[in-house]
Amino acid sequence: MAESDRSDRLAGDFFDAAIDLLRQVRDAEGEGITAAGSLLADAVAAGGRIFTFGAGHSSLPAQDTVYRAGGLAVMNLLSVPGVVGVDVRPATLGSALERVDGLAAAVLDSSPLTAGDVLVIISLSGRNPLPVEMALNARALGIKVIGVTSVAYAQATRSRHASGSFLKDHCDLVLDSRIPPGDAELTLPGIDAPFAPASTVVTSAIMQAMVASAAGVLAERGIDPPLLRSGNVDGGHDWNAHVMGAYADRIFYRQ
Repeated sequence: MAESDRSDRLAGDFFDAAIDLLRQVRDAEGEGITAAGSLLADAVAAGGRIFTFGAGHSSLPAQDTVYRAGGLAVMNLLSVPGVVGVDVRPATLGSALERVDGLAAAVLDSSPLTAGDVLVIISLSGRNPLPVEMALNARALGIKVIGVTSVAYAQATRSRHASGSFLKDHCDLVLDSRIPPGDAELTLPGIDAPFAPASTVVTSAIMQAMVASAAGVLAERGIDPPLLRSGNVDGGHDWNAHVMGAYADRIFYRQ
């Protein structure tokens, strides 16, 4: 097989794998995603706040819903220094911090989250102390927790938390991303490691589907959902300024 033909096939194989996972999630998790959207809508309607959290690459889907054209203005990122993204040096420090006991409690104690708010925690494996303790401590504070994780990871690995439990064990609602352990969809003779992760594609889709459902629920209740528009279309900045002004007490990425 010619080099270009093999590359084309691999690119197509990745799209097929990602599409298959998206279909699995749509069919198996649709009811849960709708329920998650209702939890977000409940918070908006009750004057509560919504936060998202993820460590490392799991932060990417969390960030994708914050200050997002077409998204809810009240989505906020719960940031943990050194953990969000791979901008810290060395990048491996972020992975190490996920395994630090007690960090989640310190973060929540200094955050604006209060009882009645919603926290979406994204962790592919759900096995590290940080996401587990984040869920445990948040629920103890009366915060609703939505976990987005891979149940298959919990079935194939051991927890790194002292309790032996996973993120999925401490949530009000769990959405299963269906990502297989290892998060790599392709293999090829001559390449020693599997490659082509799809977790960001799938988890981002889950997050956007959740927000879309929340907007629909709010509209059904007669509440105009606080949606942002693109700043690159005419009138977008004026629209966003109005929405952010109306919901200023629930938006923390401007402070």
